[in-house]
Amino acid sequence: MTNLTKDLIKKTFVSLLERMPLTQITVKMIVEECGINRNSFYYNYQDLPALMEEIVREEADGIIKQYPNVESIETALLAATDFASKNKKAILHIYNSVNRDIFERYLWEVCDHVVESYGQTLMNGRKIDKFDKEIIHLFYKSECFGLVINWLDRKMEPDVRKLISRFCELHRGVIEGMIDRSING
Repeated sequence: MTNLTKDLIKKTFVSLLERMPLTQITVKMIVEECGINRNSFYYNYQDLPALMEEIVREEADGIIKQYPNVESIETALLAATDFASKNKKAILHIYNSVNRDIFERYLWEVCDHVVESYGQTLMNGRKIDKFDKEIIHLFYKSECFGLVINWLDRKMEPDVRKLISRFCELHRGVIEGMIDRSING
């Protein structure tokens, strides 16, 4: 019963976020719309930020699980932005709230996984200097994170698929070149 209740609470919360800013949503609104009592909410979640963090965490874990080995940064970035695109108003309400750090942590973790996995694919067992690997990893993680943050700052305009596709096209060969230069001096 708890999982069904939690799922209902999460779906209701996302639905409310599609209609209004996070600052206007209350536990009372969620429980009334769910048809449950306040104790049921507080049995499952300490507060609204805890609820929001669980939703964001589940999305991050789902993307990482779905893409354990990244063959293309483009595919992984599109997966990472898919939930945001489908829940545009909700994501913008979270992003524009005081709790935006939760969303940014999620995005940073997804970018970290994407770059780490893609880097492993490109290195294909070749040894790279640890310091160089950290620099390349940080560079690409920051690039991906910055791209998505910029897209959010622009209220999710332009079309993210086109933006990511062009970004990846312009960056094609850069990470490979960085890895080659690290290995070959």
